[in-house]
Amino acid sequence: MSGKAPAGRGISLRELAAHLKLSPTTLSLVLNGSPSAESIPKETQERIFAAARELKYRPNYLARSLRVQRTHTLGVIVPELSDGYSAMVLNGVEEVLSKQGFFYLTASHRHRDDLLERLPTVLVERQVEGLIAVDTPIRFDPMLPVVNVSGHEEVESVTNVILDHRKAAELGVGHLYDLGHRKMAVLKGQDFSSDTAIRWESIAEAARQRTIPIDPKLTAQLTGDSPSPEIGYAAARELLARGGNFTALFAFNDVSAIGAIRAIREAGFRVPEDVSVLGFDDIYAAAYHNPALTTVKQPLFEMGKLAAETLLKRLADSTTDAPKVLTVEPQLVVRASTSQINNRNGG
Repeated sequence: MSGKAPAGRGISLRELAAHLKLSPTTLSLVLNGSPSAESIPKETQERIFAAARELKYRPNYLARSLRVQRTHTLGVIVPELSDGYSAMVLNGVEEVLSKQGFFYLTASHRHRDDLLERLPTVLVERQVEGLIAVDTPIRFDPMLPVVNVSGHEEVESVTNVILDHRKAAELGVGHLYDLGHRKMAVLKGQDFSSDTAIRWESIAEAARQRTIPIDPKLTAQLTGDSPSPEIGYAAARELLARGGNFTALFAFNDVSAIGAIRAIREAGFRVPEDVSVLGFDDIYAAAYHNPALTTVKQPLFEMGKLAAETLLKRLADSTTDAPKVLTVEPQLVVRASTSQINNRNGG
């Protein structure tokens, strides 16, 4: 053969072996990094790699997958990809899978019932070996191992990776309480979010333990599926229009907190001098907003890593019982959007 790949396609393993006058088995051991390749002289290995690069050899992954009954591909289902929450979880997933030689396919359901039911099947048809769901209700029969980040439903063969929401509420409400705030507003999450109910219940309980009344007039719920701060802006404007007096606001997430700050400022109040604002998640933008956002950090990157590591362990050993729940710890990150209460505004 000449030193060129055949026109229109890459060279095959058999053609590369013929070019090097070596057996296809020898090339397969070297190119796949098999432990048995250690017995092959280093000079021969280097010659194989050099020829593979020069002749643009591309392995036939489909044929290999069929042969070993593995695709080394996972499916990841998320609400959508533009928000900081999903992106940070995906970064953690990718950190693990890239090191383990796995690839993943991502699908967004945007909270549509038809997609929640159909997308898992689409991914299974593409031969994924397991699924990672992120803030996604399980509306399908888990035919494969599944790990659900922020999943709160007990489903057979599904492992839930969750935050300790009780501790998160204690950190957030406790921080505002220690700063002297007794009139607290709350932005609840959308109905479709997996964390909405548990986060609201935890915040309400932490407030009750400190005898802080949460006036229904000081509670608003986020609506719509936009990942924009606009939904927090709209909810905060609704609160302000009711005429309720509050000195602190605990937002469902950082994105809504950023929107709320704009609404509060437009109403003529200063943040944090007149109203302290507390977010949740600690997305990348939180530290660079003005003012920098105080938030309850949800270790999203670490949750993504834990989900991927757990799923790979389950794939490696199907005889071990899968854990039902894995819990991660929150952390309070204090920045510039919260401060000691301004006594002129009342407690």
